[in-house]
Amino acid sequence: MRIVILNTFERTGGAAVAASRLREALRAEGEKVTMVVRDKQTACEQVIGLNGSSVQRLLNKCHFTWERLVIFLHNRCSKKDLFAVSLANSGSKLTQLPALQEADIIHIHWINQGFLSLNEIKAIGNLGKPIVWTMHDMWPCTGICHHARECNGYYSDCASCPFTASPTLAKNTLAKKKQIWDKLNVTFVTCSKWLQERTSHSVLMTDKKVLSIPNPIDTRMFAPMDQTSCREHFGLPKEKTLLLFGAVKASDKRKGIEYMKAAVQLLVEKYPGWKENLELAIFGKSELDMQELFPVKVHQIPYITSEQEMIQLYNTADLYVTSSLEENLPNTIMEAMSCGVPCAGFNIGGIPEMIDHLENGYVATYKSADDLADGIHQLLQQADFAQLKQKAREKVIRSYSFASVAKRYIDVYTQLIEPVK
Repeated sequence: MRIVILNTFERTGGAAVAASRLREALRAEGEKVTMVVRDKQTACEQVIGLNGSSVQRLLNKCHFTWERLVIFLHNRCSKKDLFAVSLANSGSKLTQLPALQEADIIHIHWINQGFLSLNEIKAIGNLGKPIVWTMHDMWPCTGICHHARECNGYYSDCASCPFTASPTLAKNTLAKKKQIWDKLNVTFVTCSKWLQERTSHSVLMTDKKVLSIPNPIDTRMFAPMDQTSCREHFGLPKEKTLLLFGAVKASDKRKGIEYMKAAVQLLVEKYPGWKENLELAIFGKSELDMQELFPVKVHQIPYITSEQEMIQLYNTADLYVTSSLEENLPNTIMEAMSCGVPCAGFNIGGIPEMIDHLENGYVATYKSADDLADGIHQLLQQADFAQLKQKAREKVIRSYSFASVAKRYIDVYTQLIEPVK
């Protein structure tokens, strides 16, 4: 079976990581997989990039800039929510690539920020090949937004979009999507049951099949390591209890840094013993001085590009904590748990599907810093912490391993191809 995966980036961002891992998982099962990306970032021969020449890079920049400019102007020259939405009004041409011409299955992932336009998605559909579209956020089922939050406008026409000052931008984009989606031979796949449920209400999904298959992870690579040696590598204290927190951009408000700050503050106020025994490691880019935010010592770790270093960093932690306010199926939780690190996070998105409450982590009430603080304390005070760690890893092996996820996708591909043959 010849499969081509489409994603804007090769390695940057959660969708890129998930798409690349799926490519590896499918190849491990003997499938022929090519990945087409706007931004190629490795030397992998199975990845085709559209940034190989100065002309291609200039065109990519033009597609990206034009989309953002249109959004900026429709928002009355405000940068607010500039990256909360995408229009897919400009993008690259892919249909003449041999990889797409020869494919049995075209597997779309995250294609925004100037990679594919709606017109090109229509052209891909006209190739007559079965399409699988893995949704890493809500954009395929809304007018223009990546996360609808409390808005239900995508149930009907997106006429009152909270993300733009224009009364017609979201409505018109949704209407164009509707015309294209209705003619696509596409099966949508969400990475979480939470997203599957939300997607099912969309006017764009009428008569569309929407499945739920999680992202895969290489559990042989993401595995427990000696904590002491990992802490030595990063210069972290060996004797302290260490919480790990982070994201590509740790200071992003959507990652809930204010709730993390409040939770740690409440933790040391309610349980004073943690003031001296607890420290925090934060990874990712940040515009803030994290030490000023927290009442305990903070170790700021720059954004890590090496997968092996990231595995070592997870293994420094006693607990991984996320205060994210918008999530689908976060790679960070999956990666931490695969390394045998229990996790705590809010009851949002796919997080409660990943964390089994009080078995391998703690699911806190959404936006409750107080409950998150109590959850951190409960986990760290568990008598059998080793069992907590073991159950975290067992959950990932059972649900998210390369083999288990790849086989589920291969079943989907096979069912789509057989009627064609």
